[in-house]
Amino acid sequence: MARVAAIDCGTNSIRLLIADLDPSTGTLVDLDRQMEVVRLGAGVDRTGEIAPEAMARTLAATTRYAQLCQAAEVDSIRFVATSASRDARNRDEFVDGVRSILGIEPEVIPGSEEAALSFLGATAGLRATHESPFLVVDLGGGSTEVVLGEEDVEAALSVDVGCVRLTERHLRSDPATAAELEAAIADVDAALDRVAEQVPLALARTLVGVAGTVTTITAHVLGLPAYDPVAIHGATADVDRVVAACDELIAMPRAARAALPYMHPGRVDVIGAGALIWRQVVQRVAGLAPVTDVVTSEHDILDGICWSLVPTPARE
Repeated sequence: MARVAAIDCGTNSIRLLIADLDPSTGTLVDLDRQMEVVRLGAGVDRTGEIAPEAMARTLAATTRYAQLCQAAEVDSIRFVATSASRDARNRDEFVDGVRSILGIEPEVIPGSEEAALSFLGATAGLRATHESPFLVVDLGGGSTEVVLGEEDVEAALSVDVGCVRLTERHLRSDPATAAELEAAIADVDAALDRVAEQVPLALARTLVGVAGTVTTITAHVLGLPAYDPVAIHGATADVDRVVAACDELIAMPRAARAALPYMHPGRVDVIGAGALIWRQVVQRVAGLAPVTDVVTSEHDILDGICWSLVPTPARE
């Protein structure tokens, strides 16, 4: 048994998972799972740098996570930074700050490794109940990873479309105008064309969506009275229901989104862009593969990071 901590620092949020792992049985038991919207990537697409206030918010959250890890007496910690940190000219300043707080070397990982970790985390609990190959889509703030595989990754691509980046590029009105939506759709579809060149989408038998945008859309599909990870994890919805939910969130003004009982305040302004990306992904995959339903997983890159800390990641 190993007690480990994973920190995933993305464009929109920073998340922590402290868990007990047993490689011999393939079990991962959550002890603490936290998320804070810090918007590290705000403006990075335009300026190429992490803004000072965004860096300060993220390092403050890292300090709080370090205290939780210390209290839990974890054996090891892995801090992984993704899209915004990859793209920022001043990422070394951010890395230095994290190192001084945690006492470990933070990793700014490439999209290929992000994809592999997301796939590992998302599929570990699905192999016994769902048909492979799995197509795992990790829809983040700055990038989206699309990964195909059975036991391991067979094809993957990370593309620079995410809910924060797309909002900043195109969806500035409230709600977005027809012209803004048209430009955003063209951007996403061009990215998916690149994905299709490297990832054989038609081979997918189970489409799995992970990360906060997808789980929030699933809460909308289910009409939950509050955000409930137990109800969301493993939820299956047919393609038409998912597309309809995305259309509703895209069309909503921000005030209406904010009133939804499962909507995190930090997602209100970017969930429209996230829903647009997810709609285009789901429609593209359903048009190519024999996929009629979409599976949502609360287990994602955080779980994959945890498993990467033990000698033999479990396979169920």
